Amino acid sequence: MEPKFTSKMAEKDKVERNRKRSEPVEDKRIISNSRLEDDESDRSLRPKTMADYIGQEKIKKNLAVYITAAKNRNEALDHVLLYGPPGLGKTTLAHVIANELGAQIKVTSGPAIEKGADLAAILTNLEDGDILFIDEIHRLNRNIEEVLYPAMEDFTLDLVNGTGAMARSIRIPLKKFTLIGATTRSGNLSSPLRDRFGVILRLEPYSVKDITKIVTRSSGILGIDIADKASEEIAKRSRGTPRVANRLLRRVRDFAEYEGQDEISLQLADKSLEYMDIDSLGLDVTDRTVVETIIDKFDGGPVGLDTLAAATGEESSTIEDVVEPFLIQLGFINRTTRGRVCTERAYRHLGRSFKGSYEGRDLFSAAEEEKKNED
Repeated sequence: MEPKFTSKMAEKDKVERNRKRSEPVEDKRIISNSRLEDDESDRSLRPKTMADYIGQEKIKKNLAVYITAAKNRNEALDHVLLYGPPGLGKTTLAHVIANELGAQIKVTSGPAIEKGADLAAILTNLEDGDILFIDEIHRLNRNIEEVLYPAMEDFTLDLVNGTGAMARSIRIPLKKFTLIGATTRSGNLSSPLRDRFGVILRLEPYSVKDITKIVTRSSGILGIDIADKASEEIAKRSRGTPRVANRLLRRVRDFAEYEGQDEISLQLADKSLEYMDIDSLGLDVTDRTVVETIIDKFDGGPVGLDTLAAATGEESSTIEDVVEPFLIQLGFINRTTRGRVCTERAYRHLGRSFKGSYEGRDLFSAAEEEKKNED
């Protein structure tokens, strides 16, 4: 029989691993969809109203119904959960909802709320109809969630004053507010918290057409003309993410100003992006290095994550959480039980000759490849 302390240690290790996995891996590349310090300098690019918000048409139509209904009934909007990959405009949409409701918005994040008292101070300062926006809500401490449950459901705050026999429960009524939570990891939310949101919306990656419109709009705000083809070229390399598109636009604008150009032409945009090592699909040096390593050093795979990390000089977590998701989305890499494998699409993009899938090779060749990888 397994000792109790062993199983407890295993459980503790599992919890710690899950906690670390919930913490985002830092990615400071220019094509990163994570928020960088440089992004905060151009908040003027964010749309303020639903009419200015480009893309996510289905979400906008649904929100228009919910917001209009809430205003007609003179009630607070149901709590809203926004989830999806980083950089798609969850924070922007939260501010748009506040503007459409004519409400004040208070902004915080899951990691910033460390104690129940922190959350209590925020909640008690909310007025009727106010919006509380919590970014990275999946990183809220479970004890904090317990305080949030009655606040979301009954608009009350249950606190315990004192300790031991002198402890007594205090119930404080709250003004009717709307909580908007944003998360990139909806699966990490506990069921009781997720079930308390009346409106749950998933933001999808943007089409090239929508990103092109966003680039054109942003260039006007930044005060520089841009050719339609140049907007489209930037959009194609933006990974379907407005945050990346605006970041690339600002860097291309720098090149235009350096060369004394009043307008961003297709030639200038293409040249600028080439200087930044961003190819036609939005891959940078790190992305291409991972793909080239699998193809050149491991004959297209399969290769294990740790082996791949050692071969590229990158951390395993960086490859798994930062690089691989977009490569998998493009269909360049498959994760198999034996390891990572490059697909024919990856070979074609790099201009390499495809040798056939791992499954299609004979057993002798496969065994030789595995032996070589182990060595």
